[in-house]
Amino acid sequence: MKKVFIILILTILIIFGIYFVDTEIINKDKGINVQQNSENVSTEVEEIVPDDITINMTVAGDILCHNTNFWDAYVAEIDDYDFSYSFEDIKKYFDNADIAIGVLETNFAGRDIGYTNYPLFNSPEHLATDLKELGFDVLATANNHCLDKGFSGLVSTLDELDKAGLEHLGTYATEEKSKEYLIKDVNGIKMAFLTYAYGTNGIPLPDGKEFAVNLIDKDKMLTDIENVKKEDVDVICVNMHWGDEYSLTPNSTQEELADFLFENGVDLILGSHTHCLEPMEKRTVTLEDGTTKDGFIIYSLGNFMSGQKHENSRQSVILDIQLTKSGVDGKINIDSVTYTPIYMFNFYQSGTVQRFKIMDIEAEIAKYEAGDTSIGASMYDTLKSELANVYKVVGNEILPEENIIEESDSVDEGEN
Repeated sequence: MKKVFIILILTILIIFGIYFVDTEIINKDKGINVQQNSENVSTEVEEIVPDDITINMTVAGDILCHNTNFWDAYVAEIDDYDFSYSFEDIKKYFDNADIAIGVLETNFAGRDIGYTNYPLFNSPEHLATDLKELGFDVLATANNHCLDKGFSGLVSTLDELDKAGLEHLGTYATEEKSKEYLIKDVNGIKMAFLTYAYGTNGIPLPDGKEFAVNLIDKDKMLTDIENVKKEDVDVICVNMHWGDEYSLTPNSTQEELADFLFENGVDLILGSHTHCLEPMEKRTVTLEDGTTKDGFIIYSLGNFMSGQKHENSRQSVILDIQLTKSGVDGKINIDSVTYTPIYMFNFYQSGTVQRFKIMDIEAEIAKYEAGDTSIGASMYDTLKSELANVYKVVGNEILPEENIIEESDSVDEGEN
């Protein structure tokens, strides 16, 4: 009986040993790291954190087209228009943009009704193609001139933008379209674009077509913001056509609306309409739940393109906004906002063709000081004055925090 008992015990031990060894081998083959002790078995899984995502957004102001602009762009040999020469010096600032946005403040209502100047704009359709080739991706179309040629002109404008491959928002051909939101995935950052205008120069919206233009209305704006939030967007960018023409500072309505937009979750506010520059600033915005986020506003970008001669109407900037989405928590940081001061140069001489050019102010000043005096002493002095005005009005560029710290450290070292 003792022998039988011993044999039974040995058999059990052998079976248990085989199971233990086989299980360990199987787990090793599967790459499972099993740690055993007398109390428990634990499995360690390494968490993978996504990389941060950084994009660059290029932003420009109002795109107007006066008769002097389209007369100058006319090419008799082909009986068509070409505006591309105006953009040659500044195209490089669009080349590396992950997304580029501007404001179209004219209409493409067709050649048959005639191309016209202020106060009722209608421009050659080829401008849309040239803007696309320059590098624009999105154009806001809600502004005080969007109904200059009536509802049919508004619809024709949208058709021409579609043909050119330019996305647009703010004016709509149908009520169904007006309920759609422009949301774009920009290299992994999901951006929503909204836009609103203060009015249409007294031209009433056609009966039954109240949907055609996004006008500034807090209830509508709040509804739109809440709707795009439901799409889990990372960034809400709003173009605002507002303010007082030729003013270099925002009015109280602009400031109050800016606070309203930021408090309700907007990240970027891009102002236009005033035909001249107004200040920009970065804010730390505190939301209702007590959390904070970055916010940026430029109250007015001025004219990107025009034939205007008013004081301060020829100077503008091309913004470069760098945004980063954290791989850890998905939070958006506005890393930097830098800008290129530009000037709409008009070689105003009788018989001169292709005389309108958007200048890189600092580059032209540097060329003159290096010996290329082709712009003349008078224009050189003008550009220096315009450059000083740009920095005075817009303010300092917003640089990454590490750069600010480094600059501060270098100043301290110099004083010691």
